[in-house]
Amino acid sequence: MHHMKINNTYISDRKTVNTKSFCEYYDCGRATAVKLGNVAGARIQIGRRVLWDISKIDAYIDSISKGEEV
Repeated sequence: MHHMKINNTYISDRKTVNTKSFCEYYDCGRATAVKLGNVAGARIQIGRRVLWDISKIDAYIDSISKGEEV
């Protein structure tokens, strides 16, 4: 698992992250991150702010890497 640190907290210890942290965590571009997050059903919108549920994204990636679909 990734062990990236942002604001004195490891991302893997967080429940949600913003889009920028999501891109950094998974080492992908914004468009890919948004597409992946939406397909995984991990988007959380509070007003204008968008957060991403890391556990849902991890579960989705695990399922597609095993050849299963969620």
